Amino acid sequence: MLVIDYCMTKDQIFKEIYTVSLKTNTDLYIVGGFVRDIILYGHTLLSKDVDFVVLGSGLEFARALDVHLDEAGTLVEFPDFDTARYVFMSEQLQDEHGNDVKREKLLEIEFAGARKEAYQKDSRKPSVTSATLEQDLSRRDFTVNAMALPVHLFVDGLPDDVQILQSVIDPYNGINDLQNKIIKTPLDPDETFSEDPLRMLRAARFASQLGFTIEPKSLASLSTNAYRMSIISKERIQEEFFKLLATKVPSVGLWILYETTLFDQFMPEIKELAGVEEVKGYTHKDNLSHTFAVVDNLAMYTDKVLLRFAALLHDIAKPDTKKFSNTRGWTFDMHEHLGKKMTREICREFKMKRSDIEYVALLVRWHLQPISLMDKGVTDSAVRRLIVNLKDDLSDLLLLCRSDVTTGNQSKKERRLKNYDYLEKRIKEVIEIDALRAFQSPVRGEEIMEICNIKAGPTVGKLKVAIEEAILDGIIPNEYEPAKAYLLSIKDTYLSQLSEREISQ
Repeated sequence: MLVIDYCMTKDQIFKEIYTVSLKTNTDLYIVGGFVRDIILYGHTLLSKDVDFVVLGSGLEFARALDVHLDEAGTLVEFPDFDTARYVFMSEQLQDEHGNDVKREKLLEIEFAGARKEAYQKDSRKPSVTSATLEQDLSRRDFTVNAMALPVHLFVDGLPDDVQILQSVIDPYNGINDLQNKIIKTPLDPDETFSEDPLRMLRAARFASQLGFTIEPKSLASLSTNAYRMSIISKERIQEEFFKLLATKVPSVGLWILYETTLFDQFMPEIKELAGVEEVKGYTHKDNLSHTFAVVDNLAMYTDKVLLRFAALLHDIAKPDTKKFSNTRGWTFDMHEHLGKKMTREICREFKMKRSDIEYVALLVRWHLQPISLMDKGVTDSAVRRLIVNLKDDLSDLLLLCRSDVTTGNQSKKERRLKNYDYLEKRIKEVIEIDALRAFQSPVRGEEIMEICNIKAGPTVGKLKVAIEEAILDGIIPNEYEPAKAYLLSIKDTYLSQLSEREISQ
């Protein structure tokens, strides 16, 4: 069996692919993002995905490669599209306790027969017929992804810039668009976007990812064809949208989605954030601009996409809670509570898994709490409650809160951030003193029933909560003996209110 070493994966695999192409008398070419990135950056060391176009059957070539490599990878076939994916994984390793460590994907290669695609108006699934290489490249999303390089160019290692530019097949002037930092479709954009509407989200994503500008005709076509997003599943939209959120400056793509009405097709709540209202000379900030700025700020702290998504939704309920008060000006009272509900609804629409939904909703619900601690003074009791409610997500919440500081007043910004520095210091101190990470009443339910001579029921729960509240309020330390003593001091008050079914016989 061929052993795959990540440091030599691409060189080795390209040689093996070329060997199989000679054996089977098959022409094939590297296409897509790999070609784009090697022209842009001169290397693709971080890329774990490579696409090949086969002049012939992509599926049959992948099967021949699988035999040649003695099944060194995993072959996944898609016969309806004459496509196959070949995946190389890391070796199965174990940690110091003998437990299996999760295997990593080292390289994923896709082989597709050169094809033309025809789409029905109400479906994203195309009918496929064979085609030439140029016809295949014409169906790609953008000119910068519609270039090809012959595989033999890579058999002796990474080619230099001159070799690449001399060998690249570029029928739609992708190199020129790379040089000018332009996103443009190979064919008429209305045809390209109407056929596969997900490409419109990809246009916004590539603008963010590459720092490119969408050329005017293609940009106008996004608005014209936005309605076509209705044929795309919410799962596919979520996958592509999260790739946009993962870019270095997400707001570039977010503004494109807003200005072209693409957001309206899958997250209409976003457009409601836009605009500034004035009453009696009082205005509020534009919540859309603020929200996008928060996402960009957070992108400087973390690559965690779910956390960036929480930043996008943290003020989502402000339009529905906005009121004007003669004494307070503009208010958005309780927007964090309604925001939690709206966040859950949006995440469910995206078909996200339950744990991810609850994570995002939790951060939206609590994003104002650290600010209120600063306003009221950082007491141990308030810090304890924050720790207990957020648990392992507290550090993410604090990153979100830091990113929520978007004021242009530098002295005010520095003051707010210093407040967070102090709050984080207090959190560490309270955690060390109180051991709150796995917080619960030191006196458990069974012991409460035994001490109080009662059956399981609401009173047991009330007593546990009372002990926990006493710990959070600093009345007693988070230790067994003080907690038991506190239980003995309060139990009679609760026992006097027992229901008959809770009285132990």
